[in-house]
Amino acid sequence: MNASRTTLEAAMHASSRRQRREWLRLAASAGLAAALAGCGPSAASADAVSLETARAEHEAGRALLIDIREPEEHATGVAAGARLLPMRQLDRRLHEIPASPEQPVLLICNTQNRSSATLRALRKQGYGHVRYVSGGMSEWARRGWPMVKPPPAGTGTGT
Repeated sequence: MNASRTTLEAAMHASSRRQRREWLRLAASAGLAAALAGCGPSAASADAVSLETARAEHEAGRALLIDIREPEEHATGVAAGARLLPMRQLDRRLHEIPASPEQPVLLICNTQNRSSATLRALRKQGYGHVRYVSGGMSEWARRGWPMVKPPPAGTGTGT
């Protein structure tokens, strides 16, 4: 009886050590995550603007919305008044992006992948006033927000 009690106690003690180690590992992970979260907003979140904010700022004329999707994507519809600047044409049309920090610029693509990548490239060239739109035009369309037919190629702005 004593031997089985000792075996049981040893097993419980070993189990307790494993539980303690697991708890410490989880606590350390949670602490690290909390510490990182407490370091302020991430660069990505500071660079993003919500779809609602983008629409309001664009429609009020307080920000320039630049749709960097490709022409075949523009054909599905664009936000009225958005400047159409396909990503693959960006190098030769960079002059169309206002350089003045007084003019906020919002980049939008289909989902935000290309616009966030384009933002990073523009930041390296000194465009600190540019942000990207979370959700992109796919979310804009899903919400049923107004879209217009794009202008003929080369005119640059959705009307």
